[in-house]
Amino acid sequence: MRLVIATCSVDYEGRLSAHLPLATRLLLVKADGSVLVHSDGGSYKPLNWMSPPCALAEVQPDRAEAEEGVTTVWVVQHAKSEDRLRVRIHEVHHDSSHDLGVDPGLVKDGVEAHLQRLLAEHITTLGDGWSLTRREHMTAIGPVDILCRDGSGATVAVEIKRRGDIDGVEQLTRYLELMNRDPHLAPVTGVFAAQVIRPQARTLAEDRGIRCVVLDYDTLKGIDRSEHRLF
Repeated sequence: MRLVIATCSVDYEGRLSAHLPLATRLLLVKADGSVLVHSDGGSYKPLNWMSPPCALAEVQPDRAEAEEGVTTVWVVQHAKSEDRLRVRIHEVHHDSSHDLGVDPGLVKDGVEAHLQRLLAEHITTLGDGWSLTRREHMTAIGPVDILCRDGSGATVAVEIKRRGDIDGVEQLTRYLELMNRDPHLAPVTGVFAAQVIRPQARTLAEDRGIRCVVLDYDTLKGIDRSEHRLF
């Protein structure tokens, strides 16, 4: 993990354009290659970011940038799209790197852990002919809740949440990007499963080709109640 506190401006180019004017910000470069731009307020979420696979290059500013006081430029290019971040750094106040080691992953609360076990036991809930490969399939950035195969034999990664929000979709997206680099697994599709899925999370997931499934806890436990269903 590299942490840089710098006075900088940031421009995003891709499916849309966005500009962050000159200010002091925290720049995070993670071991998985992701780059995140944070401010000191407003939210725990980054102001802008680039998810892996991407590459960061530090280049010299052009003449116009140098005249404006830019000392170095970060160009962060996504490997599978035209998305790009250009971070123009005027002054670096702090720059350090830290080896955080292998993260054991998020420890699920009781409900999520139970949902994972129940869905693994009844994986055909997701479709006829589906089969379980394993639970807690480890990747370089954390464990995927369930790895399975659909009726055609294709690999599917399932992320389970009690409440499904955008962060969960982003988490599954990172897993899928990494797993699809493995020729023994690819192509890998995703299922985002939760007891409740927020509309924004569903929209983001479906835009990325991720299937959303609402889980009914009682149905998975085998309780036959007509008002409780798996949609």
